[in-house]
Amino acid sequence: QVQLVESGGGLVQPGGSLRLSCAASGSIFGVSAMGWYRQTPGNQRELVATITNTGKTNYADSVKGRFTISKDYAKNTVHLQMNSLKAEDTAVYCCHLERLTRDYWGQGTQVTVSS
Repeated sequence: QVQLVESGGGLVQPGGSLRLSCAASGSIFGVSAMGWYRQTPGNQRELVATITNTGKTNYADSVKGRFTISKDYAKNTVHLQMNSLKAEDTAVYCCHLERLTRDYWGQGTQVTVSS
């Protein structure tokens, strides 16, 4: 089993920054990628950013240049640095881990961008 523990969500003003973290534990041998997805009420979950075990990153067009994903391999933790936040970034952000073709999800953390 894999456990994902997220932290760092909250309320921030437009233009502000937040940093999300996701710590993986349990059976994490064979992890191929970790990342973040987000979802708003009535909409499908959408990819925000991913990072593979080789360090290759992928971003949604809407966050390129503003968000940065990174991974601390020693701590099995992935971070999402979010800068220049906009109201449309408001969502529940969920950590994702892919291991041996299976998907694992965190509980989600709320990010609200509002003045």
